[in-house]
Amino acid sequence: MSLLSASLLGIKFANPLLNASGVHCRYTDELDALAASAAGSLITKSCTLLEREGNPEPRYAATALGSINSMGLPNQGYAYYLDYARRHNYATKPLFFSVAGLSLEDNLTMMAAVRDAYIPAIVELNLSCPNVPGKPQIAYDFEAMDRMLAAVSAEYALPFGVKMPPYFDIAHFDAAAAILNKYPLVAFVTCINSIGNALVIDIENESVVIKPKDGFGGIGGDYVLPTALANVNAFYRRCPDKQVIGCGGVRSGEQVFMHLLAGASLVQVGTALHEDSPRIFARLNRELSAIMERKGYRSIEALRGKLKTL
Repeated sequence: MSLLSASLLGIKFANPLLNASGVHCRYTDELDALAASAAGSLITKSCTLLEREGNPEPRYAATALGSINSMGLPNQGYAYYLDYARRHNYATKPLFFSVAGLSLEDNLTMMAAVRDAYIPAIVELNLSCPNVPGKPQIAYDFEAMDRMLAAVSAEYALPFGVKMPPYFDIAHFDAAAAILNKYPLVAFVTCINSIGNALVIDIENESVVIKPKDGFGGIGGDYVLPTALANVNAFYRRCPDKQVIGCGGVRSGEQVFMHLLAGASLVQVGTALHEDSPRIFARLNRELSAIMERKGYRSIEALRGKLKTL
């Protein structure tokens, strides 16, 4: 077994790294570049039933400590990604398929289509996007999340995962985990999507830096690392029958190691990938290997979830 070998849902990965959904994965050429990279797997853009152009530009901005964005789910529609998933070479590396329907009915339609395609793509249901105007995103509306997971579990009838927003209160960790644990087909939890509704200000222009929502957007990168690690560890502790995928603040092997130590089985890379290219995965693997060798770890499983408390 390789030093960096990882597993999720009984599937083997050459290493624990992949892109975060939304980054370098809207078009097939971007997905092909990820497939050809040193990433252990890849995930498609979160898709909707129909193609979406997303929010007006500029909708992403790099900052000193990461990024801010309000993309608006630009994607080519689920049929585009399902066609790619049918053609993907699963012998090379696993593929995740990200679903972010604008309604429960849309999610059920898309997940049924993936199921009926009889392909080994792993579905990640994005619960951290707004669903109904004037309502919070699904994962912040616990009753709606419960209804969504009940309906999707019944319709899809296969193991799937959920992409979660960050939580900031112990009571919310407890409440969300209690709902997730009701559904054995929810096999993994991805933590976290960006921290929403932040505001970055350009002092020279005395202006916001992105156009949508009067400049309000989700932040990623260095800003979110401690919050991401807390969410990974919180769900690792509370959902012992599920696996966790870490996402947030990863730009070196050191942060990958932190996510694994907190309990992640795989680790997604977002802002750092956006600011670099898929070649980042080779560097992250080298740096992670060096840390593991220095510390005497011979496998990811030997360190996963071994975070010490004081």
